Amino acid sequence: MVQSVELLLDDSADAEIRRQWQLLTEAGVHSPAAEHRPHITLAVARQIWPRLEQALGAQEFRPLPIRLGGLLVFGARNPILVRLVVPTEALLELQRRVFAVVAQCPGVPANVRPDAWTPHVTLARRLRPQHLGEAIHAVASDRDFPATVMGIRRWDGDLRREWPVARGTASGR
Repeated sequence: MVQSVELLLDDSADAEIRRQWQLLTEAGVHSPAAEHRPHITLAVARQIWPRLEQALGAQEFRPLPIRLGGLLVFGARNPILVRLVVPTEALLELQRRVFAVVAQCPGVPANVRPDAWTPHVTLARRLRPQHLGEAIHAVASDRDFPATVMGIRRWDGDLRREWPVARGTASGR
């Protein structure tokens, strides 16, 4: 399994992504289960060492306005449908800082390196290529929408457990 550091969305954006997951389910497309939480993954490793928790928690964080943009497809055999998070300098800088902490851990994939990272929210995984059109059609009429990143969490895929790393406040952390 993997461990990750992820950004959490405001309640309105969270609800909108869940609505899109429901549209995909109604279209017969596999989307994240109800117990999953919409998020933007900043960094991933096979294991994030506990001694790095303090360094992650020390990252300066304030609520960050973002824009959830168009649809993208990752992969070909088992495509993943995602909604792009329009990159901003503030978002890219936050990802660089978090990656710098996690980079020393084992099993960090190349696609989370700052020069290769594509910020996104996953809408559907493990699609059959023949169902890709249905999946896109189910959510394609939705337009870009603003959101705010409200916090950073750690996710442990082995234990299926999450905990906060940083929560935004008006004056910072």
